[in-house]
Amino acid sequence: MAALSLSSPYFTTPFLGQKLSNRVTVKQPAAARAVARIPRCAAEGHVPTFPRTNVWDPYKRLGISPSASEEEIWGSRNFLLQQYAGHERSEESIEAAFEKLLMASFQHRKKTKINLKSRLKKKVEESPPWVKNLLNFVEVPPTDVIFRRLFLFAFMGGWSVMNSAEGGPAFQVAVSLAACIYFLNEKTKSLGRAFVIGLAALATGWVCGSIVVPMVPTFLLRPTWTLELLTSLVAYVFLFLACSFLK
Repeated sequence: MAALSLSSPYFTTPFLGQKLSNRVTVKQPAAARAVARIPRCAAEGHVPTFPRTNVWDPYKRLGISPSASEEEIWGSRNFLLQQYAGHERSEESIEAAFEKLLMASFQHRKKTKINLKSRLKKKVEESPPWVKNLLNFVEVPPTDVIFRRLFLFAFMGGWSVMNSAEGGPAFQVAVSLAACIYFLNEKTKSLGRAFVIGLAALATGWVCGSIVVPMVPTFLLRPTWTLELLTSLVAYVFLFLACSFLK
């Protein structure tokens, strides 16, 4: 029976079935083992490899010139990542070159900014004494302060234009002068000094407006825009500059 069971694969017995199943081992064909060892990316299909992975120069690696702009650098990086997507080493090489160029661009901008400040500081130090004394009265406030005061005086100018048909801008000019004196008093801690600077800014702006406005062609102006109104607009500019940048 044992011989019969061995010669016929379809003949089984309850006595030999367990032993035969334990002894018989199915060997995997060599071709199947070779397929199992093939990398997944190769099994799925051919993935293109970035040919300039070992190129040291990041510009040459991305295929751009050293004078390329940031937009060109970004464009080359995106194009190469899309072309060689799926190949990890190629993607890492492209990203490394891109990050190196991005960092070099940032350092260049930072160095240029520092050099500009150094040159300006050197120019001030080499300037005549009267220029140094004049610059001692100037300071640059934070950006938010500048925008808040710019909005205030722009609102005053718009208000004056809107009411130009009803009357002159005397009230708006008075409010603007009071605001200028208030802001100057906050910085100088001297009401007298703030009052003098505010009046000087108003007078200077009014004189400059009286000289400049008549030179503007009349076809650019509306019939309701009087000389007084346009002069007050110039005065608002001087009041804004005075309360924002003088100390």
